[in-house]
Amino acid sequence: MLVIALPRISFAGGFDWVNIFGIVWVLFSLLIVGAHLHFILGVDEEKKRALEAVRRAKLRQWEMKLLDKQEQRKSV
Repeated sequence: MLVIALPRISFAGGFDWVNIFGIVWVLFSLLIVGAHLHFILGVDEEKKRALEAVRRAKLRQWEMKLLDKQEQRKSV
């Protein structure tokens, strides 16, 4: 769609409603293309792995805090 429509949009006439619509349409189309590339390249998978690693690290920290509290209670 962009290959056909982009050369046909004329910006020589100034900023009237037709040109503004064309610009908004092109930006929306580029947004959709970017979203598809984001999904195809698997960027979400990398984010999921990174978030899972952070979640595991936080879980380990909580476990260590709980173990420390239990040890303090036993020693008292």
